[in-house]
Amino acid sequence: MIGKMMHKPLTISSLIEHAGRYHGDTTVTSVETSGEVVHSSWGEIAQNARSLAAALERLGIQQGERCGTIAWNNRRHLEIYFGVAGAGMICHTINPRLKPEQLIYIINHAEDRVLFIDETFAAAAGQLKAHLSRLKHVVLMGPRNEAIAEQVPGILFYDELLAAEDDSYTWPELDENMPSSLCYTSGTTGNPKGVQYTHRTTVLHSLGGNQPDGLALSAKDTVMAVVPMFHVNAWGVPYITAAVGSKLVLPGPNLDGESLVRLIDEERVTIALGVPTIWMGLLQALEKTGSKAESLTRTVVGGSALPTVMIPAFRDKYGVELIHAWGMTETSPLGTLNQLLQKHQDLSDTEKGAIREGQGRPPYGVELRLVDEAGNRLPEDGETQGELQIRGHWIVDTYFGHAESALTPDGWFDTGDVATIDPDGYMIIRDRSKDIIKSGGEWISTVELEDIAMSHPGVAQAAAIAARHPKWDERPVVIAVKADEELTEEMLLGHYEGKVASWQIPDKVVFVEALPLGGTGKVLKNKLRESFGGILTEA
Repeated sequence: MIGKMMHKPLTISSLIEHAGRYHGDTTVTSVETSGEVVHSSWGEIAQNARSLAAALERLGIQQGERCGTIAWNNRRHLEIYFGVAGAGMICHTINPRLKPEQLIYIINHAEDRVLFIDETFAAAAGQLKAHLSRLKHVVLMGPRNEAIAEQVPGILFYDELLAAEDDSYTWPELDENMPSSLCYTSGTTGNPKGVQYTHRTTVLHSLGGNQPDGLALSAKDTVMAVVPMFHVNAWGVPYITAAVGSKLVLPGPNLDGESLVRLIDEERVTIALGVPTIWMGLLQALEKTGSKAESLTRTVVGGSALPTVMIPAFRDKYGVELIHAWGMTETSPLGTLNQLLQKHQDLSDTEKGAIREGQGRPPYGVELRLVDEAGNRLPEDGETQGELQIRGHWIVDTYFGHAESALTPDGWFDTGDVATIDPDGYMIIRDRSKDIIKSGGEWISTVELEDIAMSHPGVAQAAAIAARHPKWDERPVVIAVKADEELTEEMLLGHYEGKVASWQIPDKVVFVEALPLGGTGKVLKNKLRESFGGILTEA
């Protein structure tokens, strides 16, 4: 006898249907652009997503067409995630902090047919609209607003679109390999590239990334997604929380430390996810407000290497476990997560902390390797540095609109990172290949220099760059923001003594009021190199 199992496509609509049916009463908290805190539920999100899908079909939007969003982390953005993809269209999330010319390029390259905008971006949308060749509709994510209607002629209003629909919409049957969402890389050099995710890769990423040794979100958790929804699907958090029924907190546009502390305390957040700059601000706000963030048990940090001082700071003062993660737009984004093994349980907190400083191990569904410049595989001994490559079930194959593969001839994606991998599979990013300092034929890690700078109590933020040098080709320079006005260049350079080889100590420290940050909270090293790359050769 021949037996077989049911086959159900892995679709994003199945996630929101599950959330609505089995977690319908679970709260979704949203901070609106106005600052108002709105409490919804997964049941309401599911119904509104269906209404949105029906409204888009009524507007004539076809399966496979792109719907752009320029929006903060809020409930309507969450509904768009599911409503657009569930109907067979593609949710194209756009970084609102890009320059106008970049926004025009991305929206036109994606051929967006609809553009959803938060009120914050109404004026910009009005100016951009004339340059967007394929755009049919602009939709304000809110109720009717006559002032904005004057700014953007023909604008539609999200709440009115949904109110015109009944509750009879059913999700279409979709091929799981259909595209579901689109996100463009940061594009610090050249035009950004689009990475197009599918229903299948999104669901697999949700399952693989949420293993017990991954994000491990559950129905018992209250999850605050600080990582922006306009970038890499908010690290998959909207999909994972829908699948498991977590309470979800969406913090809106205000991501300063005090606003986040208030949300953590009021909503009893148990786990929060974001980039290092966010958590450094949170630590400062906890100190200022006196809050103990008693509900918070875990933070997940990714986007860039974390300052190692954050691990004991969160652990010893607030009892919060810090989980380091790594990924890219091209990897959906989760590539590794740092959880400890059974054999690590008897180690001291200091020893455990040292392991947690790296980016961790790949979950099932992802493979890593190191290669040299010729493409030869390198040993994974924890010491040998090489170019990091990745492959797996949710890794890019071809960029959107490109005919050529983005992979090596043998099917791996080159991340552009320089890393080590130890025998247990723990990976540590040593630097970006474009950021690493090549001084006199030797490599100097900017990540290590930044970490040492951040370990000084007088430093609030720091970045290291390669500056041109007449003898050594490149030498390290540290750009720092003071936490203590008494800090001097000599004091900070002295802090490096005994921590790195003498030839790796930076040649200079430059103090600035603030570091340039991109829309996702990463330090813009290219801007720093433009400003300070010639500082050692200046007369």
